[in-house]
Amino acid sequence: MALAMAVLVAMVTAAHPLALQKQKGSTKKAAPKIEPLKTVTPETKCQSLIGMGVKTVRAYCDILAGKEPADGVIISLPAHTGTGTLMFDLHARHTYSEDEMQRGKPYAHYRAGIGVLTMKGELLGRGAVDAEFRTEADLFDRITGGAGPGGLKAVAPAGREAIFIEIPANVDQVSLLGESLDATTAVGHETVVMPGRPVAIVSNLLFEFHPAPTKQ
Repeated sequence: MALAMAVLVAMVTAAHPLALQKQKGSTKKAAPKIEPLKTVTPETKCQSLIGMGVKTVRAYCDILAGKEPADGVIISLPAHTGTGTLMFDLHARHTYSEDEMQRGKPYAHYRAGIGVLTMKGELLGRGAVDAEFRTEADLFDRITGGAGPGGLKAVAPAGREAIFIEIPANVDQVSLLGESLDATTAVGHETVVMPGRPVAIVSNLLFEFHPAPTKQ
């Protein structure tokens, strides 16, 4: 019986030598380590900083109309693996007037659109906000550092739209640039946007990403 088993093993080994070699030599490559998701406030260069919010303690920044990415709000992003997500709140830009409130002409309606571009001008995505103003309660926040009552600025963010933009792994800087504005205020109706004109307000900039592995 033992002799028969030995012969059988020898036959199987002879018939499948490569199979045994593969079993001995097969090694699986370890999958590259993916760092856990991280969320940071990215470094931001604001061409027109409005100020800090009273309620939210956020920094509010104008998004200007323009043709070149260098004219926008420039955001520097940390090195990341795969696609990251840029998140921010977009607000309409309202100029608050106590005089208009007293005269019963406070109504305003804004539709503003912005683009998120690479520094080479490639469009990554768009954001838009639609907001109405009737009373001060319609403002998202008030901003400190002004000459108005209570040291408040007249310019204030109205409405809030949460924007999410996917950022490719090879992009380390983006620009927020104003594209369109349709505004109805006590002054009238306006749709023309000239370069350098504030279109909307941005706040609460965050970047969610998998950090790129550090080089050994």
